[in-house]
Amino acid sequence: MDIIFIRDFRLNITVGIYEWELIKPQTVQLDLEIGIPGAHASLSGAINDTIDYAQVVKRIDESLRDNKIQLLEKLAEHIAQIVRSEFKAPWVKVSVAKLSALKNVKQLGVTIERGSRASQNAE
Repeated sequence: MDIIFIRDFRLNITVGIYEWELIKPQTVQLDLEIGIPGAHASLSGAINDTIDYAQVVKRIDESLRDNKIQLLEKLAEHIAQIVRSEFKAPWVKVSVAKLSALKNVKQLGVTIERGSRASQNAE
């Protein structure tokens, strides 16, 4: 399975459970690894044989623009579901981090994996 990645994708969104978190948007950092079944794109060079990462970024941005989510776990799940259902990825790994949300902590967050890496063999 080939994997495309998106790293250090930053958005300002409302996320959290504490009152102070709901007043002002926070910067979150997203890192994604997205499985692509087979090696079709590397052989054909055609965008239709892969997942267009620009479209993934656009879709995630659109879905979170006015969406208020409390837990980072829920946010990661939301993103994973978009990637798997709308872009047909057999596997995705999503890391979501709040930046400087707590004193003396540069990042805090969660990583989830959905799907199966072993579901497709490389060709």
